[in-house]
Amino acid sequence: MLSVNETASQNAEEFGFHAGDIVQEWLWDDDVNDAIRAKIEDLTGQELVDEDYDSAVDGVIIWWRDGDDEDSLADTIVDACGVLGEDGPLWVLTPKPGRPGAANPSIVLSAAKTAGMNGSTPLTVAPDWNGIRLRPFGKGR
Repeated sequence: MLSVNETASQNAEEFGFHAGDIVQEWLWDDDVNDAIRAKIEDLTGQELVDEDYDSAVDGVIIWWRDGDDEDSLADTIVDACGVLGEDGPLWVLTPKPGRPGAANPSIVLSAAKTAGMNGSTPLTVAPDWNGIRLRPFGKGR
């Protein structure tokens, strides 16, 4: 039996996305994990849309690295929430410890709190990436 950590990297369903969902991607760069992107696109049947997409979306992934400004991350979370449908999954993906750009989860959680969100415990979503799911304060875990 696979754990959530193992299945998150193998099945995009673990992110909470569904067939037909429009998923918006923020802070893409050439270091992102293309396998995660492909699995989300395969599951949803839709290409990921970028941060310039200004219609409602069903889910969000934010690629964030250490060295990026914490206040900027909080602002990005707020901006992403502005187009995210109610109860849509929002994930902050960060390089794992020991990888270039590895971010301390406490910084992500602090930015989430500033943006009015709670964060989950980091999960392994790919060999080099962790994910933290965010939810508005008062929502279940």
